[in-house]
Amino acid sequence: MMNTLELLLDLVCAAMMSYTVMLSYRPIFSAPRNEPIRFNRARRRVYAYNFKPCWWNPWGSWPVKIVAYEWSQVRAELWSRGAGEHHKCGTMLSIVKPGTNEVIDRFPLIYETLSEDPWLYIHTYMEKGPDALPPFDTPRDPNELVWYSPFRRWAPKVQWPEDIDRESTTAP
Repeated sequence: MMNTLELLLDLVCAAMMSYTVMLSYRPIFSAPRNEPIRFNRARRRVYAYNFKPCWWNPWGSWPVKIVAYEWSQVRAELWSRGAGEHHKCGTMLSIVKPGTNEVIDRFPLIYETLSEDPWLYIHTYMEKGPDALPPFDTPRDPNELVWYSPFRRWAPKVQWPEDIDRESTTAP
């Protein structure tokens, strides 16, 4: 017969295993298929589809937070950490409090490159317009799936609220 200590140890192990499983699979099924950013030149605003998981609480609510900021508040930050096989890098868009350099929000622009080209492209578009840019392909649908990620089919689709969708895609 199992004593109390063994039973307690079994319960703790089962709880840790379920926590680990939730941490592993929850992002696959909860994170949206993409986190698009819209740049509205006419309104001088940036709209972001932000998803910030809570790594320590896999059972809690992980809502999508849609934010809009003035273009004058946007800055780009190149970041890099780790080394060798564990090296990660990218470009973040940082939102600063007006009149200061205090960062109030950040969201990813691009991963796996330290190139400033994406930021320069966006900055040129917002400051000088589409005529100042080289030709480009039609933007990709944010719900488009890639072949190497079959589990993303169960992820929620990107859906902008109707009022934000209208505001972010039209001129004033």
